[in-house]
Amino acid sequence: MSVIYLLITISIIVALLFLYAFIKAVKQGQFDDDYTPSVRMLFDDETKNKTDKTNRD
Repeated sequence: MSVIYLLITISIIVALLFLYAFIKAVKQGQFDDDYTPSVRMLFDDETKNKTDKTNRD
């Protein structure tokens, strides 16, 4: 029974370490998308084209 308590404790510690690493990565900007905004201007906006068609009718 003591092994279960040990495993639960270790798993909680590991989960907290992963949570800390994730929060630290988010704050440092690891998940910011720097590539998409520079490429976005190369593609047509589909929503803009749809509104143009409805305005012509």
